[in-house]
Amino acid sequence: MHRIAVLALEQSVAFDIGSSTHMFARLADRYEVVVCSPDRRPIPTTGGFTIAPEHGLEVLQDADTVLVPGTHYPPAREGRLEPAVREALTTTNASRIMSICTGAFVLAAAGLLDGRPATTHWGTTDQFRALYPKVRLNPDVLFIDDGDILTSAGVAAGIDLCLHVIRSDHGSEVANWIARYCVVPAWRQGGQSQFVDRPVPSYPDTSTALAREWALERLQEPLDLAAMAGQVRMSVRTFTRRFRAETGMSPGQWLTQQRVDRARHLLESTDLPIDQVARHAGFGTGAALRQQLAASIGVSPSAYRQTFRSA
Repeated sequence: MHRIAVLALEQSVAFDIGSSTHMFARLADRYEVVVCSPDRRPIPTTGGFTIAPEHGLEVLQDADTVLVPGTHYPPAREGRLEPAVREALTTTNASRIMSICTGAFVLAAAGLLDGRPATTHWGTTDQFRALYPKVRLNPDVLFIDDGDILTSAGVAAGIDLCLHVIRSDHGSEVANWIARYCVVPAWRQGGQSQFVDRPVPSYPDTSTALAREWALERLQEPLDLAAMAGQVRMSVRTFTRRFRAETGMSPGQWLTQQRVDRARHLLESTDLPIDQVARHAGFGTGAALRQQLAASIGVSPSAYRQTFRSA
């Protein structure tokens, strides 16, 4: 049982607390989720209501993962922390510390991000850099996994980070199940930009969704841009523009992501040889699969299979 301690501080973002605890708690046979605050004091949230955590900071010491939701916590926004909070964060035995959105301010105030790559909500970039110049801030990505420290951008990116953690711990099948349960995209790469040109398409009657559905049924086949555009009767130029507006990425990036996801599922759930996994996922050869998997998650197909099939 992996214990996740969620640290709630004044003016925590209600969505971040609710979404993260909900996702991990749905896997109650794998994760124990506890919420804590300094001295177990009630915490006013940005949602206009107050939560009453059942635990104090002592639970951070024995947690496996510490999670700091987004927060408008005044001390961190001023470049400092309460001594008790700082001590709890810097002395925890947790193997993983993660923040959502402006929770990165708290980790930075504790000195945990000095010299390390991190991200936070793009709207707080100037303030963050002024307070914490030692942090290698990248405000253009959804999340950053730096091993034992993980940070994410705002709101929906926190969901992406939680799914990434679940996928890293238990594989894509479990993560995909949680994504389906929560009705959210199963996977967005951490390096994807925070900025989507048009989050809600201006032309819903001419969406590229049908082309994506068509492509998902044929990932093992050679797919080109003209064929995808033809499914929704668009020119390649119009299709590319609207595809990026709806998904935040190019058709080629999206196809690669879907094929990597298919390959990971096959590696976890079947005994197919690597070359066959590559063909089923649309990469053609084992060498191409190795290259794409290494670029996406930094491991070989054999190492990935061994990790999750053993687990």
